[in-house]
Amino acid sequence: MTMTFLWSDKTGHLWQEENMYFDAWQWQWVQGQNTPDDLTTISGQNAVRAVTGSGKCRTIPVAVIGPREADGDETATAENIGKALANLGLATICGGKSGVMEAAARGAYTAGGLTIGLLPDEDWHAANPFISLPLATGIGRARNALIAQSAQALIAVGGKYGTLSEIAYGLQFGKPVFGLCTTPDVPGLRKEGSVDATIEALAIALLAPQHM
Repeated sequence: MTMTFLWSDKTGHLWQEENMYFDAWQWQWVQGQNTPDDLTTISGQNAVRAVTGSGKCRTIPVAVIGPREADGDETATAENIGKALANLGLATICGGKSGVMEAAARGAYTAGGLTIGLLPDEDWHAANPFISLPLATGIGRARNALIAQSAQALIAVGGKYGTLSEIAYGLQFGKPVFGLCTTPDVPGLRKEGSVDATIEALAIALLAPQHM
């Protein structure tokens, strides 16, 4: 997907060439009156940073999903994703437990980001130490559907059956779903090949018109 993002310091808004500006509070494109004359072209990631740093934006959650028992590559990748999401001003939502979930939360938390854990447990104390907002659902594995529905997009890092269920829910709910490391190939899943490429593709997907 290719999109052109234009930023105006005068209006404090992101613009497109069709005289559309981005309403950060509603997270949608709306028709503008007059296109400002100070537009600067920026990348997808910088566009998200500009939106989330505008002071007019709600915090949008992105899910990081993967196995509780993760290998070194998956752990490092998940932590880097968490850091990147925090640096974009996005919240990280996950299952709140160990493995990929804990690594992503650690990356986001240490970078100053909001970390949300939708726990299968009845007690929020079961969350890993990097979850700043633990939510005890008490519904077991059914919470996978809640994660997929709550997130604006999902990034899978490795994973087997549990992660596959979250991927399937995400795709069924019409969310952009990305995969890294050993994530199984699933029709509709996007694999960009690296963390940076995935984050750039994520940024563009979050600002795409279908999120109106």
